Amino acid sequence: MVSRGELYRACQAAMEQADIPDAAFDTMCIFQDCLGDRNPLFSPLEAVPEETEGLIRSMTERRISGEPLQYILGEWEFYGYPFRVGAGVLIPRPDTETLVDAVIRICRSNGITAPRIADLCSGSGCIAVTLKKELPLADVTAVELSEEALPYLRQNIALNGADVHLIEGDVLAEDTAEKLSGLDIVVSNPPYLTAEEMADLQTEVAREPAMALYGGEDGLGFYRELTPLWKRSLKAGGWLCYEFGMGQHEEVGKILAGNGFENISFTRDLGGVIRTVSAVRP
Repeated sequence: MVSRGELYRACQAAMEQADIPDAAFDTMCIFQDCLGDRNPLFSPLEAVPEETEGLIRSMTERRISGEPLQYILGEWEFYGYPFRVGAGVLIPRPDTETLVDAVIRICRSNGITAPRIADLCSGSGCIAVTLKKELPLADVTAVELSEEALPYLRQNIALNGADVHLIEGDVLAEDTAEKLSGLDIVVSNPPYLTAEEMADLQTEVAREPAMALYGGEDGLGFYRELTPLWKRSLKAGGWLCYEFGMGQHEEVGKILAGNGFENISFTRDLGGVIRTVSAVRP
């Protein structure tokens, strides 16, 4: 049997040869998952059982083929909470934690202890579930259309013990928006990639659902349609909060202002990119 150290070096080298970014990190994540050990290299001479070795090598090959690490592991952390992920659902990203921070900040700075919140294009449910966990008195509804994403959304609501309501529906349809009214906050990380960006996706990102990525020719289609539609579901003084792509903040701000929203405020993610906006319905 091969030792942990030997197998780790072999798998990392194979990833590096295939030009996989962060090969050492990805290899370590696979080892931690398969061996059930947060520090698998503390015992580098320990033998790896043949069955486990086969699993590690198989997962390494999947990563080399371009499959996202998160799909291979089947679970990923967001805001400190676990979320099941796989083919058909968008992978939770650290950038989106900035959007969650913005909503929490709005609630706390305005003394909103039991907000009514709708999370549009909910996907894995990372936003909806996290907001419910961080704001326990909130009434949170997740809205999602994708038949591929919905099973993950349900699993993640149960996995985190979050009392989140679920609406299966199209966020761009009037009958969906009409199901909710008097909301304090509408939050969304909608598809926002442009046609040009979709044509030049990284191998890993191309494995994620196009439905959750493509935002129309200029990437702004959802913002144009969601803003006037869901404005009606917000109470007076309610907040609309969006995530968007790099360089899209000016156009998103214009869409909000053109629909009568006020107090338009932007925030940056940890990389310094202007990533989210919040605005008030007067």
